[in-house]
Amino acid sequence: MEALKTALQPLQPITNNLPAPIRDLGVSIIGETCYKTLILDLDPTDSECLKLAISKGLGIGIIGASSIVKVPQILKLVQSQSSSGVSFLSYLLETSSYLISLAYNYRHGFPFSTYGETALILGQNVIITVLVLNYSGRASMAALFVAALATSVVTLFNDRILDMQTLGYLQAGAGVLGVASKVPQIAAIYQAGGTGQLSAFTVSPLYVLYLNP
Repeated sequence: MEALKTALQPLQPITNNLPAPIRDLGVSIIGETCYKTLILDLDPTDSECLKLAISKGLGIGIIGASSIVKVPQILKLVQSQSSSGVSFLSYLLETSSYLISLAYNYRHGFPFSTYGETALILGQNVIITVLVLNYSGRASMAALFVAALATSVVTLFNDRILDMQTLGYLQAGAGVLGVASKVPQIAAIYQAGGTGQLSAFTVSPLYVLYLNP
């Protein structure tokens, strides 16, 4: 580490003159102390700051990947104008699970980097669910789904409506919902004899189960 620290020292004039927006972003992510240690002093020997930076970096990376993980499925639905092979019930259960987890993490005040992927995947799930209903000729049900979703958001995020203890119970069941959400999709693949309009990113683990029932 000392050798690495020595090798990094020539970069100090650059790291000490970063634009204010970049500096502020760095401080907001790893804090003033670790920013000074890792960025200004270029000292990688501080194990605590290094662990923090790695942890934050992984969190941000996961959030970034989550922002596009279901985009291929959205594009495939829009391009085909068909929801064949995509289970509405599966996405309904998964969306419910993510919504509960998002509310639980938000109301506990956890850092966004620890649950940001939940919010991003939830948003993509909502779009997919609405598309599935529309392309299967159930536009009125899509409107009902959006209304129910809005009501659920108000309920789950408002401590005057739903107390933390009850939300904790719901969070305990969210994992079960997440696992259960895979069953309808597997059943849909099995019944259809193929994956239909499912994106390869979504279908790969499910298709393995279909091929090996």
